[in-house]
Amino acid sequence: MSLFTGVQNWLDERFHWAELIGPLKKKTVPIHKLSYWYFLGGITLFLFMIQVCTGILLLLYYRPGANEAFESVQYIMTRVQFGWLIRSIHSWAANLMILTAFAHMFSVVFLRAYRKPREMTWLSGMVLLFLAMGFGFSGYLLPWNTLAFFATKVGTEITGQVPIVGHSMMVFLRGGEEVTGATLTRFFGFHVAVLPGLTTLLVLIHLALVQYFGMSVPPGLEARWEAAPGEARQMKFFPSFFLRELMAWYIALGALGALAAILPWELGTKADPFASAPAGIRPEWYFMFMFQTLKKIPAKVWFLDGEVVGILVFGAAGLLWMLLPFFDQVGRGRGRRFIMGAGIFALSYIIAMTIYGYMAK
Repeated sequence: MSLFTGVQNWLDERFHWAELIGPLKKKTVPIHKLSYWYFLGGITLFLFMIQVCTGILLLLYYRPGANEAFESVQYIMTRVQFGWLIRSIHSWAANLMILTAFAHMFSVVFLRAYRKPREMTWLSGMVLLFLAMGFGFSGYLLPWNTLAFFATKVGTEITGQVPIVGHSMMVFLRGGEEVTGATLTRFFGFHVAVLPGLTTLLVLIHLALVQYFGMSVPPGLEARWEAAPGEARQMKFFPSFFLRELMAWYIALGALGALAAILPWELGTKADPFASAPAGIRPEWYFMFMFQTLKKIPAKVWFLDGEVVGILVFGAAGLLWMLLPFFDQVGRGRGRRFIMGAGIFALSYIIAMTIYGYMAK
C-alpha cells in the first residue's frame, strides 16, 4: 500500500473523507468557447491567498505607529532578507487581485451569469469587490509615506461629503477630525482584522453558492443544450478543471513574481502632517475614475455642492449595479438590453476616466 493510499484511508476512517470530497467528484464544469472566463474567480481567490501569506510575513516586522510605521517598512525593505520582494509581491498582488475581480465582475455581466437562480452569488461577489477596494484603501496608508498620507486625507474628506452621515463617517475612519497616528492605527485594525474576517466569511459563502448552483452557461448555448442534451459538453471539476485552474494560478504567480522583481514597489518619503500637499496627489488606479469625475463636477449644481451630487450619483449607480440581476427579468428583453448597455458604458467609462486621470496634469 502506497503512502498516499495510507493517508487517504486514515482520513477516511476518522473524518469520512470520501463523503466530504464526494461533491467535488460529482461537480462538473461546462465546456464551450468562453470557458476560460471561469478562471478569473479562481485567480482572484489565489491572489487573496497570496495577500494573506505575504501579509502575515510583513506583520512580523511592521509597527503600526506614526513614529514607527515608515521606519519599520524601510527596515523590511533594506535589512530583512528578501523583505523588499515580499512587500513588492504583497503590493502587486493587491492591485492584480482588484484587477481580476473587476474583470470577473464584467465577465459575469456580459455572459449574464447573474441570472436566476444566481442572484445571491452576484450580490456576494459584489460585496467581495467592495471589500477588496477597502483592503486597498486601508493598506495604502500603512507605510505612512507622503503620497499615502495626503491621498488618505483627500479620500476621507470625500467621505465627509456624504449627506447626513458624512462627517460622522469621516471621524470614524480618521479616529478624529484629522489624519493622525490614530488614523494609521485604525486603518491597520481594518486591514489586518476586520476586513480579512469579513472577506473570509464572504468567500466561503460565495464558494458555497457557486458549488450549490454550479457554473453558469451563456443563455444561447444553454437553450441549445436544453433542446439537444446530447450536444452538452462538460468536464469533471476534479481533477480535470482543477488542474487547469492550477495552471492558471501558476501563470498568475509568474506574472506576479516578474512584476515584483522587475518593478519593485517604492516606499517614497515619510509623511509630514505639517507639510503642504505635493502637487498631483492621486488615488490608486481603481479609485481614479471616481476621483476624476468628482474633479470635473462644478462646485455648485443647483443648490447642492458638486461633490455631494457626485457622491449621490455614484451611490445610486452602485446600488443599481448590485440590483442588475433583478432587471434581467423586466420587459421581454428590455431589461437584458439595458444591462448589456449599462455594462458596456460602465466598462468604457471606467477605462476612459482612468486613462484621462493619469494623462491629466
